[in-house]
Amino acid sequence: MTLRLDQVGVRYGDRQALRSMTLELEPGGLVGLVGPNGAGKSSLLKAVAGVVPAAGSVTWRGMPLAGLEPRERARTVAYLPQSPAAHWPMKAADVVALGRLPHRDEGRRHASAKAAAAALERCDAAGLAERRIDELSGGERARVLLARTLAVEAPVLLVDEPIQSLDPYHQLGIMQVLRGYAGPDTLVVAVLHDLTLAARFCTRTVLLHDGAVVGDGAPETVLAAGPIERYYRVRPYLGRFDGATVVVPWTRLDRRD
Repeated sequence: MTLRLDQVGVRYGDRQALRSMTLELEPGGLVGLVGPNGAGKSSLLKAVAGVVPAAGSVTWRGMPLAGLEPRERARTVAYLPQSPAAHWPMKAADVVALGRLPHRDEGRRHASAKAAAAALERCDAAGLAERRIDELSGGERARVLLARTLAVEAPVLLVDEPIQSLDPYHQLGIMQVLRGYAGPDTLVVAVLHDLTLAARFCTRTVLLHDGAVVGDGAPETVLAAGPIERYYRVRPYLGRFDGATVVVPWTRLDRRD
């Protein structure tokens, strides 16, 4: 029961963003996609979500996602893009309820309302339910849009930089939510730039560079000094605090390999 990418490639015009990638991701964990800008992290999520044309195949539990009926695919994979638009004059609660659209004709209105309310609560956004989303701050809006994605209750959750506009308190809260969402039948894949939070909360990290996987495994192995210096071109401070790894980019390295 895995999410499998088999020779998946993504091209934008003349640029190859993802290079024939083969990767197998198992439920039960929070997988952090890390790597420098332009490494292919967002393209990988888009390929799985089916929002960009891609070579190769993506399967979940052995079923090709491309062969699923659209609403079934929407119930299987929930996707939060990087910096999603939210300009509608709608209440936050109504926006979160949109996440239940793939379930709309299953006679589960009460269950859908309950799922939407629970998603707002998990994202510490219940107090925003009656406010218009176009009048929220960037961080408040980000939490509401993540709640909309969680409300789908999909077994595969893809989130692209879900904490980029959040304050530290909410960053920690959302990382806990993502880690908690992963279970025996659910998988979470998150694009992250904060290496300390990736090291602390992720059960597995996949390091991308130039459209290819260059590291895959436990965070303490993938986010070691060598890979960070080589692929991020920074010298990090590595430490431990409260039993967790701390990774702080410290000095830029101007050399290019």
